[in-house]
Amino acid sequence: MSSNPPRPLLLQEVQLLQISEDYLRINDIVHHSCFNKQSGKTNSSHVPYNRTHHFSYSHTQNEFIAIGCDIFAYITEDNSKTNATGCASLCNTDEDIATDFSSSACSGIGCCRTYLQTDISRFYLKMRSINMITPIWTSQPCGLAFISERNFSIRQYFNLSSKFLERNLYFVPAVLDWSVGDVSCPEAIRRKNYACGQNTYCHNSIQGQGISVTALKATKEPLPCKRLPSYSCTCPTDYHGDGKKDGTGCIRGKHPHLLSLVLSLGVGITVVPFILIATSLRLYRGLEKERKREKKIKQKFFKKNGGLLLQQQISSSKESVEKTKLYSVEELEKATDGFNLSRIIGKGGLGTVYKGMLSDGSIVAIKKSNTVDEKQLDQFINEVLILSQINHRHIVKLLGCCLETEVPLLVYEYVSNGPLSHHLHDEGHVYRISWKNRLRIAREIAGALAYLHSHASTAICHRDIKSSNLLLDENLRAVLSDFGLSRSIPLDKTHLTALVQGTFGYLDPDYFHSGQLTDKSDVYAFGVVLAELLTGEKAISFDRFEQGLASHFRSAMKQNHLFDILDNQVVNEGQKDDILLLQSLLRDA
Repeated sequence: MSSNPPRPLLLQEVQLLQISEDYLRINDIVHHSCFNKQSGKTNSSHVPYNRTHHFSYSHTQNEFIAIGCDIFAYITEDNSKTNATGCASLCNTDEDIATDFSSSACSGIGCCRTYLQTDISRFYLKMRSINMITPIWTSQPCGLAFISERNFSIRQYFNLSSKFLERNLYFVPAVLDWSVGDVSCPEAIRRKNYACGQNTYCHNSIQGQGISVTALKATKEPLPCKRLPSYSCTCPTDYHGDGKKDGTGCIRGKHPHLLSLVLSLGVGITVVPFILIATSLRLYRGLEKERKREKKIKQKFFKKNGGLLLQQQISSSKESVEKTKLYSVEELEKATDGFNLSRIIGKGGLGTVYKGMLSDGSIVAIKKSNTVDEKQLDQFINEVLILSQINHRHIVKLLGCCLETEVPLLVYEYVSNGPLSHHLHDEGHVYRISWKNRLRIAREIAGALAYLHSHASTAICHRDIKSSNLLLDENLRAVLSDFGLSRSIPLDKTHLTALVQGTFGYLDPDYFHSGQLTDKSDVYAFGVVLAELLTGEKAISFDRFEQGLASHFRSAMKQNHLFDILDNQVVNEGQKDDILLLQSLLRDA
């Protein structure tokens, strides 16, 4: 690809606008979805974004924007089941879009915007009609969705004339984080060719591979040159002379004065022990200085991640929070072989989970969170305190945390048999869950939710109930995990107003439209999991006419052919009365 004048390109396709030590600024394309007047349908395309693991969209520098009428735009990390981030845009006329543009609010009338929850590099961007209102799509046939840098001026980039959203090619500026290499920081630092020196801090790429380096502010003035105005120069092998520009320089050949050579050798033999002692002292002081620097960095992160507040809460609490342990980063790095990629057992929108073995031989799951905004630190500490006070056999146990790294690390009990979704949906999985086990798993999940909503010291809304967050142990006992989106609801309140987050397919429609979080949101998602247990189908599938399992299940009940969509094992092993009882529970959920 060529242009005149020349333009820098990233990966031979994306125009590079700016590059710095921390970020790349690119010109990124805008995604369209348009209404087809002939077919009466929208071309709800699912566009994959495949940046390499070295480049990811920064969640602190970008936002997600959608423009149009009657559209829901969202992004997922794969094509079906991981956490979705998105927003809805509604309007009646073209003027609604122009009005929201002029106000710069982008508040959901013709335009909506939301923040990314984590850095992402590989994901799908999708758009759908919410209500399929034909008159609106006829007057304004297209919708737009894109990731752009924060404080992006929509009016500056888009034409506000009638039907401006038709298939014009638009580009908007976006910001990418970047990293180098394919190894973790501990491994990179051990290598001889590690190029980063003092006043820098190496941290692993959030995407799991590669590293990036942050320059730290210098804490001391540069060291003065103690040997001025004199200095010594040496010549390379097979040269002799004083090595000085205004002296003899370096002359090729052996030294002409053998006596000088012998004297130099004798002096060298005498001086060598002193040099070794001096070098050893210098190395010791250097190592000691490096240890102090690392200690300061750990203390900085410990304080930044709310460690002092957590220690205070631990010392003042009389409940089971006393059992929460503060792990050192060295202990967890050793447990995971330096967070080796082969130790990854799970990965989602909020972090990566590693399998590790502690020094006492116990097997644990270590969750490495994505970058935490400073505004969320109090919330993070609150989450640790809540989880440490939960004591229920069907809720994963939080053993402790580490606050000495740039992002906090959580240490959980290890549940060996993987997520429920693996047993229900993976085609290569040989073992099938019996009807009795499915009923028992449903009872155990319901018991865990009842404990969170009613019996815990503070009512807790999980907010991300799904089959991939329900783990099974060696006896297929269900354990509820991943409290990254959980929120406490004070006893004197019936709901919280919160940013809509969760997994598409499990989101409660009332919560999605109102933003009011209640325990009913968990109950709705639990109903979707029950439907998965009964049918063996995924919560979202593009192979069905009705892509959402909840809608698919409701239609089957209304048309009285529920048994046609049930899993064969459920039909063959289950009692009809038990199945119909679960059906009524699902209708209520």
